[in-house]
Amino acid sequence: MNAMANQLPDWVTLTSLVILALAMLLALIGLFRGPSLPDRIVALDLIASLSIGFTIVFAVSSGNYRYLDIAAIVALVIFIGTVAYASYLKKKYYD
Repeated sequence: MNAMANQLPDWVTLTSLVILALAMLLALIGLFRGPSLPDRIVALDLIASLSIGFTIVFAVSSGNYRYLDIAAIVALVIFIGTVAYASYLKKKYYD
């Protein structure tokens, strides 16, 4: 599988990182300007997901696939955090 990473053109990696960085910038703007707490939580979840994307692109471009395990663990932690925030918001707004 490392041979496949060597065949990946540099422009693909660079384009992926630029797109992820632009999405991260827009998510940061949404985080700071979000009109409500749920909007800010969604923006924070998006930022965390984009950071996983950065990790995956780095793992594929470097050929070091150990980072994919880290990305999977971070994704699980983010999911648990999002469920906890949703539970908090449900109690706050609907109870």
